[in-house]
Amino acid sequence: MDNKCINEHFETHPHSRKNNLTVVNRIHTNEKRHSCDVCQKKFSLKTHLNEHYRCHTNEKPYSCDICQKEFLLKSTLYLHLRTHTNERPFCCHLCGKNFSQKSVLNKHHRTHTNEKPHSCNVCNKKFNEKSHLKEHYRIHTNEKPYSCDLCNKKFSQKSHLVKHCRTHTNEKPYSCDICNKHFSQKGDLSIHFRTHSNEKPYSCDVCNKNFSRKQYLNVHYLIHTKEKPYSCDVCSKKFAQKSNFYVHFLTHTKDKSFVCDVCSKEFSQKRYLKKHYRIHTNEKLFSCDECNKQFSRKDNLFKHFLIHKK
Repeated sequence: MDNKCINEHFETHPHSRKNNLTVVNRIHTNEKRHSCDVCQKKFSLKTHLNEHYRCHTNEKPYSCDICQKEFLLKSTLYLHLRTHTNERPFCCHLCGKNFSQKSVLNKHHRTHTNEKPHSCNVCNKKFNEKSHLKEHYRIHTNEKPYSCDLCNKKFSQKSHLVKHCRTHTNEKPYSCDICNKHFSQKGDLSIHFRTHSNEKPYSCDVCNKNFSRKQYLNVHYLIHTKEKPYSCDVCSKKFAQKSNFYVHFLTHTKDKSFVCDVCSKEFSQKRYLKKHYRIHTNEKLFSCDECNKQFSRKDNLFKHFLIHKK
């Protein structure tokens, strides 16, 4: 606490000097005289105890006039109001990005410094945010406190529950500004947007090839390592990609679970059914750049294209 501010307060409020000095001394000495009778957590100020107690009673006395969202603390309400005013007074001196809260700026700053001050005492994995450590710790405890009301499936993180619930409601709250395609998850929208911006932020450190998704980079990287982690239990053939392994496995099972609802023809893979279905719809997605002839299948377009190359 700033001593100058304390002295100025005492000069204007001489009657409160003794009480305020006592409070200030407790802050400096870290004395915590006020204890919560529910969880025994201790506080140096009674006002802090009263604020904490609302965590147990779930009382939220501060309400936003714009969206009616309720909050435990007045300070949290003030921070929330910036989401409506778009006020962002805290600026990162490294990249110039602005934030509505100092705590969010501090978290962002760690993306530059790669600082991870929070460490798991079980596996020593480090995190830049305490909340991420708390979520990670549930891997070890197998704690899943969030439960779906519709199917009772349990989750370790609230965000995972929210995403899961959209599988029941089919809610897709995230919309692309360019093509108006909707998505159930914000991350999926961000990935989709790269199809418009052609952004490829993931680069191979061996050949410098760039990819729009990290999973594409991981699959590509297997070309360099020659790693084939997926093995067929029937013939021991190995594959670099799980999708290729699954396609191969169907050759052993003869499973044809994809059925055409027009002619009842069966297929082992969904993509084969989709290709076949174009026979009925007469849909021709692939067009020749030379003569504009259209084809329902890409391989037929390629065969046709060789005519022009002769």
